[in-house]
Amino acid sequence: MKRFITILTVALLLSVNAMGASLTEQADSAYTADNFALAEHLYQQAAQAEGTSSTLFYNLGNTYYRQGQLGRAILYYERALKLDPANEDARSNLAFVNSKIIDEPGNRGSVMTKLMDKTVAQAHSNTWSWLAMGAFTLLLAGVLTYVFASNVVLRKVSFFGGLCMLGLTIAFVIVALVGARKAQSSASAIIIAPSTQLSTSPRVPKDKSEQAMLLHEGTRVEILDSVATPGDSINPMWLDVSVDNAHRAWISATDVERI
Repeated sequence: MKRFITILTVALLLSVNAMGASLTEQADSAYTADNFALAEHLYQQAAQAEGTSSTLFYNLGNTYYRQGQLGRAILYYERALKLDPANEDARSNLAFVNSKIIDEPGNRGSVMTKLMDKTVAQAHSNTWSWLAMGAFTLLLAGVLTYVFASNVVLRKVSFFGGLCMLGLTIAFVIVALVGARKAQSSASAIIIAPSTQLSTSPRVPKDKSEQAMLLHEGTRVEILDSVATPGDSINPMWLDVSVDNAHRAWISATDVERI
């Protein structure tokens, strides 16, 4: 009966598509009708046919959450924020779903790294680039004013204002570069398996001495290295990952997906 209803829904949506509705619009309709599995399928098709976007990844995160797949929900909220750090809906939902996962990793990175990450997350790297250009333009204006102005007060204001703009230009350029690097990086990953046993070596633990830790879906890890294991058809690759500042181990590549 459920299969019949799903087929009927697909047929109806296809008929809507024939009248001009896009795959994304079909997916939106399926989501509104609480057919989350179909919405997921259509959003994935839309990503391939129409291209990805922060909004599309956000919608995919919602469909996975509604299906109880917290790991994939977190993965797609993270992908939405990777494309657009200013997507507040994705950020809010990510924080909400993160509060529901089992694992609570310790501290990650240094204080400066956390501060930089928080700053970068405020806007897209292109926005920081435009801010850098704006500050540089004001810097040039200050230099010209200092060179050609005859008024002493105006020269002092332009001098110190120019110094401020120089500092802001450098800061904005650094943040823009860090943001662009983070957007292009594929070192972060999310565990999508319900649970996975990490190992002290790149293979399935043979005994308890080789068991590093047990992690569950939704936990974020940073990939440091990888090793191919051609002889293992089930786990053909293992990843050396950092869970937090105090924990590092090997995990099967089949249990995670890169952001």
